[in-house]
Amino acid sequence: MISEFLDTLQFSLSVTGPIFVILGLGAWLRRIGLLNDAFIEVGSRLVFTVTLPALLFISVSKTRLDTSANFALIGFGIAATLLAWGASELMARFAVRAARDRGVVVQGIFRSNMAIIGLAYCVNAYGEPGLAAASLYVGLVTIVFNVLAVVTLSTSLQASQNVGRVLRSVALNPLIIGIVLALPFAISGLRLPAIVLQSGQYFAGMTLPLALLCTGAALDFRSLRNDPRDAVLAAAGKLIAVPLLFVLAGAALGFRGMDLGILLLMSSAPSAAAGYVMVRAMGGNSALAANIIALTTVGSLVSTSGGIVILKSLGLM
Repeated sequence: MISEFLDTLQFSLSVTGPIFVILGLGAWLRRIGLLNDAFIEVGSRLVFTVTLPALLFISVSKTRLDTSANFALIGFGIAATLLAWGASELMARFAVRAARDRGVVVQGIFRSNMAIIGLAYCVNAYGEPGLAAASLYVGLVTIVFNVLAVVTLSTSLQASQNVGRVLRSVALNPLIIGIVLALPFAISGLRLPAIVLQSGQYFAGMTLPLALLCTGAALDFRSLRNDPRDAVLAAAGKLIAVPLLFVLAGAALGFRGMDLGILLLMSSAPSAAAGYVMVRAMGGNSALAANIIALTTVGSLVSTSGGIVILKSLGLM
């Protein structure tokens, strides 16, 4: 019994431990001055516009949609995201004092950093099969994230957002473009030329280490000392309520093994760093958004490890 628990704990740490190490390394390198704001800005932009789309493109292009794509999992992810968003909106109306901050809290709860930390979790847990299964999930659910984030922030900030502008931002999202370009290969079964595949692999291999270094270097907990209430509320929703919703509902609907594991790992990933950029651009409380991201990034390592231990112990993951 003890050996089984230790094996489960070891597996859990093998999934979240490397993430913690690279995040911590990024924070330490920033502290000693080897990384600076310019590196974080350029590195984050490089990940978002080049290396992460390359990673998704390579992964999806090698996936046979007729045999490998799990549209039931993707459909559930979209439905559960909509439910988490609706419940968060309702909760924020009663629990968040400042009306302008409600959208920031809601976004912090339902919007996960799936493309970086969620994918890293899946790769550590399941390797190449996990990456292939999670890539299409990330791309399609990310569209829902972007639309809901604009809606909730516009509502709380009482800002009007042109529908065409929202659709344009989704259509020009590099992650979506990378996946759309890969779909013809996934549908037809055509293989990419070796030179294209290898070049793309070089870019894809940069993605997770560089993204995690930038995320760790950008963490800043100093502003949490002022008024942590809303940030703690959002973190509790993101790290406890949302994963419980995804896992319990997913298990009830029959998801098991890697599918249920992906639901746990994606839903328990911290709040998306892109949320901070959107809040700041729309004139919202960017300090609160940064606090939520910092708190959930560190807290996710603990809550995800705990979730993995529980599911593995029950034989569900």
